Amino acid sequence: MATTRTATTQWKGALIDGHGTVSLDSSGVGNYDVSWASRSQEANGKTSPEELIAAAHSSCFSMALSHGLAQAGTPPQSVETTADVTFQPGEGITGIVLKVKAQVPGITAEDFQAAAENAKANCPVSKALSGTTITLDAELLG
Repeated sequence: MATTRTATTQWKGALIDGHGTVSLDSSGVGNYDVSWASRSQEANGKTSPEELIAAAHSSCFSMALSHGLAQAGTPPQSVETTADVTFQPGEGITGIVLKVKAQVPGITAEDFQAAAENAKANCPVSKALSGTTITLDAELLG
């Protein structure tokens, strides 16, 4: 069954001195302030498109990895993924680094690395961001 999720941004003013609010409409979990300064400099309590992409990518990757591991008979005890999305004004998004740490009983380091690479290649957000360089740092915890 297909699902559609919706977010809306209300923006006021020009790019440099303007500001906006992003609302997560489908879930209703919140409204978040956004500005050019929060995107190109310090966050200062506001979000950015890149932070929202990082949230989407880290959660999608974690779900894909968890599913792949369980399908292989080695369900994880825990998966923690951080996504670092780099934005360069004038260039755009220049790269994404996924950092994952997981506790997975009964798996070899090689099999874990293969599962992480598969999740990176096949999670829907990775596929949507395929025009961007995505790197992976996967660590199997003891």
